[in-house]
Amino acid sequence: MESKPDNEIKTEAAIGFGSNVGERMSHLREALARLRELDSVALLCKSGVYETEPVDVLEEFADMPFLNAVAVFETSLGVEEWSAVVHAIEDAMLRVRGTVSHTPRTIDLDLLYFGDMVINRPHLHIPHPQISLRRFVCEPLAELRPEMTLPGQSKTIRQILATLPTEPTVRRVGEFA
Repeated sequence: MESKPDNEIKTEAAIGFGSNVGERMSHLREALARLRELDSVALLCKSGVYETEPVDVLEEFADMPFLNAVAVFETSLGVEEWSAVVHAIEDAMLRVRGTVSHTPRTIDLDLLYFGDMVINRPHLHIPHPQISLRRFVCEPLAELRPEMTLPGQSKTIRQILATLPTEPTVRRVGEFA
């Protein structure tokens, strides 16, 4: 059996997981399993799973709560490859991308951060520009990296979380097995 070289550059990268269609927990776990199957990716830690009231959705979708979680990985992929792999998993899991934002989806995988990179391209924004506005991201991320300060930020994840309103409701409902 051939071993991987230890001289590969590895980067810590976090993904926010969300689902509000069908078997939501199964969708989250399937996406996590698909990421864990990749040779160039290792799971470092994962949060609990939180149920979240939908945010910024059309009224017709307001009764479709999300399950959300965060996982932190180490990868030897470059940021563009990482983005492509994550989007390919969404596509394989039948994520529908429409012209209207915040519509129901089987799986939503958001690139939260990638090492200490700051990227602002039309197709890629790292760190995710809305982390500091979303309790449903900060709550699970604070479980894993409470003292982390994201590139371009001055506050830790714990400090950001403390400033966010308690509505919409975010409540822990299980484990991200």
